[in-house]
Amino acid sequence: MHRPMVHVLRVLVLIVCSARAMALMLARRARGWLAALTLFGLAGSALAQSFSFVALGDLPYGSPQKAYPAYRQLIASINQLKPAFSIHVGDIKSGSSLCSDREFEAQRGHFDLFEAPVVYTPGDNEWTDCHRRSNGGYEPQERLQALRQLFFRPGLSLGAQPMALQSQAELMPEHAAFVENQRWLHQGVLFATVHVVGSNNNMQPDVPGALQEFALRDAANVVWIKAAFEHARASGARALVLAMQANPLLGRNLFEDFPKGSGFRNSIGDTLLPLAAASSVPVLLIHGDSHWHRMDQPFTWQRQPLRQLTRLEVPGGTDVRAWRVSVDPSKPQPFSAELIEPQPGQ
Repeated sequence: MHRPMVHVLRVLVLIVCSARAMALMLARRARGWLAALTLFGLAGSALAQSFSFVALGDLPYGSPQKAYPAYRQLIASINQLKPAFSIHVGDIKSGSSLCSDREFEAQRGHFDLFEAPVVYTPGDNEWTDCHRRSNGGYEPQERLQALRQLFFRPGLSLGAQPMALQSQAELMPEHAAFVENQRWLHQGVLFATVHVVGSNNNMQPDVPGALQEFALRDAANVVWIKAAFEHARASGARALVLAMQANPLLGRNLFEDFPKGSGFRNSIGDTLLPLAAASSVPVLLIHGDSHWHRMDQPFTWQRQPLRQLTRLEVPGGTDVRAWRVSVDPSKPQPFSAELIEPQPGQ
């Protein structure tokens, strides 16, 4: 072979080898960048895709014979839609039924019927109101501890296919009791549950021990809400979703949304609203409690409508439906919702 031809072949080989080496180097760097993004919670935001989840609550209400069939049909409808996950905002029983271990175990079994992950935050019907005679005359804080033991596992949701979560108990040892306050990041959207319940958030002077319990949980909730906004900022989240049981506006009057004596004044009026007003990303607040289904913007801050904060209230009680929430993180207003009906014959 002539020397010029050999020289040309050698040059071609060097070019090919260099190209391969460059490709391998770029691939390694890309993997390193992706790993770094994932570590700091940014990969989900940078590569966010549209998805849907389900919001429900105040279900099931009534005796097993009357309430369970329709509720199970609703779960079948949810499973057909294959959401990323579901959020149950509490009141897993009616306000006039027993707060028994048997009832709790039945509802734990219902959560196992969800094929996708389920995240649950407690409602007042299953603990704060359990001192009532119609509920069995239980000690409310004992029932709360029973809920925590049965429904909350470190680092995992409920459902047939649990997903990984973080809890306040894990991240903040000074609030180790609050395993029910949880958060997770999905497709660039941060989700967090906050243990805020009806019956004025258990700010009930006539119930022994209630005010002390309220003060501890309210302080933990304030810290957890602030941490959610900070984590959303630090992770580059494109939106924030908070879920709780109580309708915080039920105690409003003509002059104030959160008057003196409101169990929601500190956590919602003085914490959530100013943080939402200053937020650079849209915020969705999901709650139940009053059995209306609506998506609106009823909150104000400094006498102005609070456009950064949208409220989604779930149906419930005798209205056995749920919301399918569609999320497009690329849109300025990423949330839309449609109602889900029970699936007959399931």
